[in-house]
Amino acid sequence: MTRSRALVATQAGFTTLYVSGAAIAYTRLGRPDIGLVSASEVADTLALIRDRVDAHLIVDADTGYGNALNVARTVRCLERSGADAIQLEDQDFPKRCGHLDGKALIPAQEMCGKIRAAVDARHSPETLIIGRTDAVAVEGVEPAIERAGLYRAAGADVLFVEAPRTRDDLARVASSLGAGVPLLANMVEGGKTPPLPAAELEAIGFSLVIFPGGIVRALAPHRGRVLRIAGRPGHDRAVPLRACSISNELNTLIGTPEMVALGKRYETAGSVRPARARMSAGDMRSTLAGRARPGSSHRRGRL
Repeated sequence: MTRSRALVATQAGFTTLYVSGAAIAYTRLGRPDIGLVSASEVADTLALIRDRVDAHLIVDADTGYGNALNVARTVRCLERSGADAIQLEDQDFPKRCGHLDGKALIPAQEMCGKIRAAVDARHSPETLIIGRTDAVAVEGVEPAIERAGLYRAAGADVLFVEAPRTRDDLARVASSLGAGVPLLANMVEGGKTPPLPAAELEAIGFSLVIFPGGIVRALAPHRGRVLRIAGRPGHDRAVPLRACSISNELNTLIGTPEMVALGKRYETAGSVRPARARMSAGDMRSTLAGRARPGSSHRRGRL
């Protein structure tokens, strides 16, 4: 999730958005979701999104970036940056996308300590802590349900059992955990969980559904198409841009007319300054030479 994608989502009517660690890895690093994103990169991305939209923001904080003390610091940082809910998972390193193979887990009691640290660290009780377990892929559905129950007892406000493989597994999770606690489902295109409509997930017992990285995946082939067309020898490079109607749609999306109008509100008759003539290299040398203090031991190199 980036600022522009957050704008698209809010304009489509969504009032709650998911800031995906995978999407940050894809768009900021150009890398897969294998634990390369840092806490500061998530916080920076989150702050930029919060500056642009008023939607509720659920933030993927991976493992909390360390032990329980690191989790506490992560929660405080993300909350300051605008998080309304913070998701923490029980993977061990090297961690990876919940729908990739080869995951490993930390002990359940260690994760409970992380959950308690997150609850203690949050400034506002309105900031939700989401406890995620990746145990389905490592230990099976029943151990995953047991872990999620422990995370609820440790203080998690929302539970997230990642990557159930069948609809029946989703139903088992909901029937075992759903009483009195919101459940989150993850619908990843091409992932290990069968995609179900939101209404069906709600009927099963889930309160939230996320589609992490969905916009990135949808846009990826179109970006490549535009660049391939633009790179053909002798081809009119404006054609793919005209096909996307990029000028009007993009300016409308990012609020260009509104920002230009806002800028005009602060203009005064004398606020537009004439451009200064560019200083030549010789004038610059003369100016710097004149500013040098007598007796200075600093050596001036050539500019």
